[in-house]
Amino acid sequence: MSGIKDFLDTIIQGDCLEIMKTMESNCIDLIVTSPPYDNLRDYKGYIFNFEGIAKELYRITKNGGVVVWIVGDATIKGNETGTSFKQALYFKEIGFNLHDTMIWAHRTLPQNGNRYEPAFEYMFVLSKGVPKTFNPLKSKRKYNDTRTDKTFHRDKKGEFTHNVFHQQDEVVIGNVWEISNRGQDKIAYEHPAIFPEKLAENHILSWSNEGDIVLDPMAGSGTTLKMAKKNNRKYIGIEISFEYIDIINKRLNFEILDFREKDD
Repeated sequence: MSGIKDFLDTIIQGDCLEIMKTMESNCIDLIVTSPPYDNLRDYKGYIFNFEGIAKELYRITKNGGVVVWIVGDATIKGNETGTSFKQALYFKEIGFNLHDTMIWAHRTLPQNGNRYEPAFEYMFVLSKGVPKTFNPLKSKRKYNDTRTDKTFHRDKKGEFTHNVFHQQDEVVIGNVWEISNRGQDKIAYEHPAIFPEKLAENHILSWSNEGDIVLDPMAGSGTTLKMAKKNNRKYIGIEISFEYIDIINKRLNFEILDFREKDD
């Protein structure tokens, strides 16, 4: 079992399940990742053991820590797989709380046939107990309300109740995030399936604090790691593909550990 300090601020080449097994329990503050699902993309032939990975994620996540699992479903012969729901329910079975079911709304390729255009993926926010950190993101209120009181509803006698209304300049955003993939650095597009830097950054800001440890066990193009570094978090990336590690290195100039050499 390796101390977590051995892994900080690195990208590790190898199978994420085997690498996580070497990590101490209760050591990670936040995981933000998007796994390969339903063969929607070709990931150089690599596959993953979902149940094994889920159990290891639970073990290494700190009490009060959060896993953000970004996932969607394929449609096969007109029938959606429901993989995302199955995974969310399994996370609950092994001990995670399904803290929030969020939506990443985005544009995709036009849909042919008798279906509406698919335009979102799920972002399951899973917590180990009650989340220890929540820094809610806010947006400016789009309108001004000059009323000094508001009528809310009728009481048991049928009379309206009135409360003093205080204008707020900012409000907490909702759990549907409309974020485009545009604006990435060009190198990221060398990977077949990326999510936006702003998406990763928003979750990192929401569920962690400076100095916390952020992990992406299927690092892909390295977006989570890039945003963790930008926002003064410690980061750990795991990626099995040397080709994808090259993409990460071009984006971030990370220190790279070859896990197989480390074990010899």
